[in-house]
Amino acid sequence: MPEIEIRSATATDIPGLVQMEHTSLTTHVWQMERLQEEGTLQTIFREVRLPRPVRLVYPRPISKLADNWQVMSIVLIAVYQSNCIGYLTVSDKNLPNCGWIYDLVVTESMRRKGIASALVLAGQDWASRNGLKRVVMEMQSKNFPAIRLAQKLGYEFCGYNDHYYANQDLGLFFGKFLK
Repeated sequence: MPEIEIRSATATDIPGLVQMEHTSLTTHVWQMERLQEEGTLQTIFREVRLPRPVRLVYPRPISKLADNWQVMSIVLIAVYQSNCIGYLTVSDKNLPNCGWIYDLVVTESMRRKGIASALVLAGQDWASRNGLKRVVMEMQSKNFPAIRLAQKLGYEFCGYNDHYYANQDLGLFFGKFLK
């Protein structure tokens, strides 16, 4: 991993964060299936390989990101050679004793180098220092790289919400209890 600095974002960082590439490529999706029989309801998620890589559109309007960041508890950025190469947003206002990771973005040229992992770990550290007991990451069911990252970092699937995002995508939630 390149040597990076992770710090809280400042007002002067925000325009650069908005300009970052927010799309990503995926090769798999988590497909949901509901089965209902008398007395039983099951929801099954199945990992499905796509016939070709698909570019994911960011699930939130880019034009509203800066406004959304105003209500976040913290916005952390990753800096490499004086350039912002990624960011993560966390709120502790949704659930008691829980930090909620909404946004995790790394510039395309710096992906798959440990930057996202470092940002999530820094977010966990912030949550722990602030007395939170759990962290939840949210992502689209189509965002296979984020799903794999969550699993790699020890997060477990803990729920979903149909039509969670404004674009009607399914939201998946992965959680981890902090020590």
